[in-house]
Amino acid sequence: MFYRPEDGHGLPHNPFNAIVAPRPIGWISTRGASGDNLAPYSFFNAIAYTPPQVMFSSTGVKDSLTAIRESGVFCVNIVGIDMAVQMNETSAALPRGTDEFDHAGLEKAACETIDCPRVAGAPAALECRVTQVIDLKGGANHMVLGEVIGVHLRDDCVVDGRFDVTQFSPLSRLGYHDYAAVSEVFEMVRPT
Repeated sequence: MFYRPEDGHGLPHNPFNAIVAPRPIGWISTRGASGDNLAPYSFFNAIAYTPPQVMFSSTGVKDSLTAIRESGVFCVNIVGIDMAVQMNETSAALPRGTDEFDHAGLEKAACETIDCPRVAGAPAALECRVTQVIDLKGGANHMVLGEVIGVHLRDDCVVDGRFDVTQFSPLSRLGYHDYAAVSEVFEMVRPT
């Protein structure tokens, strides 16, 4: 099968949502004039080591993007399988000003370097300062770039000096309504 996105795919569901998978989930927390906000974004990833940088994209101007434009900061909370239900609860279309932490029954913790809450039990949280917001093609698409200026690691996830994802099984988005969790890893050393 071949199709041009501009012509449509003819399938009951858009395959592009499932092709680039698995995608990590950036559970973005913000604080703005309308209060605290928490929302998952599956168009998310790390993009540079030094300095460490991340990106996520938003379709439409959601509460997260509004707060980011106001404050210039955000926090990326990493989602483990044990928080899948709460993560999904925070994706609900709630009235502006609703605190998704409260809605999903999640405990907040303060960030160290930015005025923003984070998910207290998250395996890791990345405190970020916005470096750029880019309006992407399509009019409703916005990419947020941020420099990581503070990192929280849950103590039980650090094993023998390494951040061990098998301690929390990261949740990822596959497309449609499908998700996966990392349950095993293997190592391959890069050839010299």
